[in-house]
Amino acid sequence: MNRFNTKYSLFFISFLLICVAFFHSPAIARYASIVVDEQTGKVLHASNPDRQRYPASLTKMMTLYMVFDALDRGKIKLNQRLKVSRRAQGMAPSKLGLKRGQSITVKDAILALITKSANDVAVVVAESLGKTEINFAKMMTRKASALGMRKTRFRNASGLPNRRQVSTARDMAILARKLITDFPHFYHLFNTQRFNYKRRTYRNHNKLLRAYPGVDGIKTGYIRASGFNLVASTKRYDRRLIGVVFGGKSAKSRDRHMRKLFERAYALVPKTKKRYASNTAKKPKKTAKPKFEIVTAAYPQNFRSNQNRIRRWAIQVGAFSQSSSARLAAYGAAGRLQGRGVAEHGRVAIVMHKQARNRLYRAQIVGMSQRDAMKSCTYLRSQQQACVAIPPIMQ
Repeated sequence: MNRFNTKYSLFFISFLLICVAFFHSPAIARYASIVVDEQTGKVLHASNPDRQRYPASLTKMMTLYMVFDALDRGKIKLNQRLKVSRRAQGMAPSKLGLKRGQSITVKDAILALITKSANDVAVVVAESLGKTEINFAKMMTRKASALGMRKTRFRNASGLPNRRQVSTARDMAILARKLITDFPHFYHLFNTQRFNYKRRTYRNHNKLLRAYPGVDGIKTGYIRASGFNLVASTKRYDRRLIGVVFGGKSAKSRDRHMRKLFERAYALVPKTKKRYASNTAKKPKKTAKPKFEIVTAAYPQNFRSNQNRIRRWAIQVGAFSQSSSARLAAYGAAGRLQGRGVAEHGRVAIVMHKQARNRLYRAQIVGMSQRDAMKSCTYLRSQQQACVAIPPIMQ
């Protein structure tokens, strides 16, 4: 009888321990999620959105924000080579395996951070922009605060374990929105699925790029303390959503969960396509508003009737099937030209052309002189952005 009671007691204790382990498992305790409408910022789903969590490699989203900002400010160039230090060489995986004394271009560094999530490259970038990674992390934290990420603290540029490096689902959604709106000319890089470097091909860890229609970025992250994290952006019905998941039990279950969150969120948003080219169109940066105005699908009347043909040149930075994509490209180019002494009289124009049953939206800046149009395209092309100068006779 005593042996039976002992066995029963041991079984009961074991059962209790299993229950405690399950209900207090790190994956559950680490979980947080949010889905927001990128255009309005409206929260469509939230679970523990303001609880601090470990961001892991989601940290590299802020590292990339700092790189894009430095590029736009002219502090670095895409073809500039960044030197590799001993500290960068010694970083834990995931990494490219860079050696001390080698160098990597800014463009390759960006792609390595996005696809391979290379920790050695994160340190190279940090030391190039901030002298030391510690100082760069302070710069990242200050920028996060300026963007409205109130509960985010960075201690490194990679996301490798540090108990004081924390963020929230809401803050990461804010960062994703800022990457999309502040740097539309760079955001498409988050959709890079393969990166070739020194005869090796690295595939993007974000498998939703291939598995879920409409997803075009942004970043995955994992350390043991965080679980499997993901920030993703998807576009459907001309509506972009941003989703954040912290603390997934596996990459597959995290991705499945993100898909479910997106499906539920899309059920809450209107499915009619929005009309674009109103005067309420959002501009990328509040701190550096370009002196441009948006006009509807053709040139404004006062522009067409202007007899001064000197400023009738335009530049085109892309043609898109969706007006919102054209808007991002045009305002991105306008922001990059701001303060460079060109296009001071220009206006952003999204010019719609009908082709059979399809519509094509051309992202243009109109009302420029020939000199300014040429200089603008020269600069934009040096920044790896397509640009064509358009004379008056072709408009």
